Amino acid sequence: MTTLPPLPMTRPKLTSVARQKLPCVPSTIPRSVWIKEKDDIDHYLEVNFKGLSKEEVAAYRNSYKKSICVDMLRDGYHKSFTELFALMEKWDALREAARLRSLSWLQRPLEDQPEKLGHFYHHLTRAEAAERQEHFEEVYDNLYALACYFNNSEDKWVRNHFYERCFKIAQRIKIDGGKKEAEAHAHMGLLFEEDGQLLEAAEHYEAFHQLTQGRIWKDETGRFLNLLACESLLRTYRLLSDKMLENKEYKQAIRILIKAFEIAKEGSDKKMEGEASYYLGLAHLAAEEYEAALRVLNTYSKISIDLEDDLGLGRAYEAIAKVLQSQGKMTEANKYLQKVVEIARNNFQSLDVVRASTMLGDIYNEKGHYNKASEYFQQAFDTTAKLTDMGNMDETKVHYGIAKAHQIMLTINNYIESEDFTGLDYLLSWKEKRSSIAPHQIIGGSRKSSLGSLYQIPENLKEELNGFPDNRKNET
Repeated sequence: MTTLPPLPMTRPKLTSVARQKLPCVPSTIPRSVWIKEKDDIDHYLEVNFKGLSKEEVAAYRNSYKKSICVDMLRDGYHKSFTELFALMEKWDALREAARLRSLSWLQRPLEDQPEKLGHFYHHLTRAEAAERQEHFEEVYDNLYALACYFNNSEDKWVRNHFYERCFKIAQRIKIDGGKKEAEAHAHMGLLFEEDGQLLEAAEHYEAFHQLTQGRIWKDETGRFLNLLACESLLRTYRLLSDKMLENKEYKQAIRILIKAFEIAKEGSDKKMEGEASYYLGLAHLAAEEYEAALRVLNTYSKISIDLEDDLGLGRAYEAIAKVLQSQGKMTEANKYLQKVVEIARNNFQSLDVVRASTMLGDIYNEKGHYNKASEYFQQAFDTTAKLTDMGNMDETKVHYGIAKAHQIMLTINNYIESEDFTGLDYLLSWKEKRSSIAPHQIIGGSRKSSLGSLYQIPENLKEELNGFPDNRKNET
């Protein structure tokens, strides 16, 4: 067998020089000898290859992460190094925890993300240099830049870290009238709100609102900070009131929503004022304070009309209908719900059509007008069928089925109570064919109404009544 000569192995120039200077030797050589020979290699490279310093050689040898840490320490940015090192340790700890939950792919190693390391180095060192000179605004700007850069779902904990640092630095800025402090309160409010700590969030948003009152400060997008403070407070107050209503703490919920309504009026934003009045009205309804609920909800409907906000008007009318229904004023509630259906159809709001139609069906069902109830329940069911909303479809199907059952039950009872051969003939025909039977009209709530007065049969039931003889509907 012919033995082929070994293939020549190409090596980089620096590697070849290093191999000549430091050939492969047994691993029993002491560590001190290895270090001395490494220093000899560095010196050799620096002398024989002009323009390549020891630091540049180290840059090729070390990782980007290690090079950044070395540069921080070498240039005297010890605070920046300490903060970065702590963040890297936490980063690795989070990756390990994710790995144990089989989610390790959600967080890449920091060493594999040089752009993030570069941002850390740039802004942390600039912030430390500015802090030494007590230029706290520049410190804030650099820390805020880092918070914005890490404002994503993967690195949100890094953003929160720099939000907290911004808040501490903002307390030391005295030359801007408190604008940076107001912004820092807004960031801390968002941090607590996302964490579900609503009381702490409300405290920061209240401070944000107080600092921006009477100011014309704007954010980077051109929005007034005072308006943002009002919106943030309203959102937090509403979330707090929802929890209070769940716990049946009605007075506290109403109190905090009244406060939200006053803040909305101060913000001079009619849409925001309308939203606040809507939630306040719902709280009064939950507390069974119907007159107060109607008063506030009528305010919302007027604001919606002025703003030509059809969707807001539909919400107002639906809430008013619920109040009237709770008061037993079914006729008035019926009128408002029909307006809701009309508005929702004109604006292609299918779910609003479903809710309003279901409420109308309930009203007619309670009053014993089962034919009309079936019509509205079928309207709700057909709408959910078009949306392929299985949850709502099953619910509306049950309502529709119950109303139709009431129709048949009432008609059969009337035929039984008529006690004549014609009624008996109808019952035997129905039992034989098991098709729907034409319902009777109820006059004055009495079941023993005239058998000659029948409900008008809706179009959607005609197919089911084909088996029933039409020429016998008015015999009795």
